[in-house]
Amino acid sequence: MTDKAEDTDRQRAFLACAAEVARLLGVDVDAPGTPAMRRARNLAHAVRRPLLESPRLADELFAPLMAAAVHDPDPSFCRWFVEPALYGFGRRRVLEALVEYLRSGTDAERAGATRAWYWAGMPLRADRSAAYAPDGTRAASLDASQEAAEAWMEVSMRVYAETTDAELRYHVMRMRPVSREAYPPRLQNLFETTLNAARADPDGDNRRWAGDVDRAGSA
Repeated sequence: MTDKAEDTDRQRAFLACAAEVARLLGVDVDAPGTPAMRRARNLAHAVRRPLLESPRLADELFAPLMAAAVHDPDPSFCRWFVEPALYGFGRRRVLEALVEYLRSGTDAERAGATRAWYWAGMPLRADRSAAYAPDGTRAASLDASQEAAEAWMEVSMRVYAETTDAELRYHVMRMRPVSREAYPPRLQNLFETTLNAARADPDGDNRRWAGDVDRAGSA
């Protein structure tokens, strides 16, 4: 498959995801005949406010929202799907879904999961969403994220070791902490294996990650 054909397939996949979110919300601004990417971005813009302003999102929206976040090729605009998912369903569930994409998705979905993961760590504000109670609180369990964060560390290191896709190796590397202390004891051996591989990686960015780890350890 040529790069152009692959880009076209990715744009169509993103359009299908954005269209499904819009359909479930009852939003109809699609304009067949315009380029797939523009149609998808128009739909993403149209659903953003309804998603954030809703005090409760139907559970059937969760999977399409996460699919749209992962398939959005823009590392900035994928926030438009991640953010309402965080408010509507909680950080824990969002992170767990992204870990699953990283574990079992296609290479394109795995790369998309790393883009979405960046925004999944954004601070949440009670005045930003109607999903909070009137006093600005909600159940702490919704946003408990330690277990999912550790799962991401483990899966990302395994993906780095297994994949031959250079872009994906770069994506999973740059989303990992450089401090050894950030990795739980059970992952220390895997961390050291990953670090040794990164030191010899032909990709300069991955070698820089290893250098950052080494400098952090000697500080």
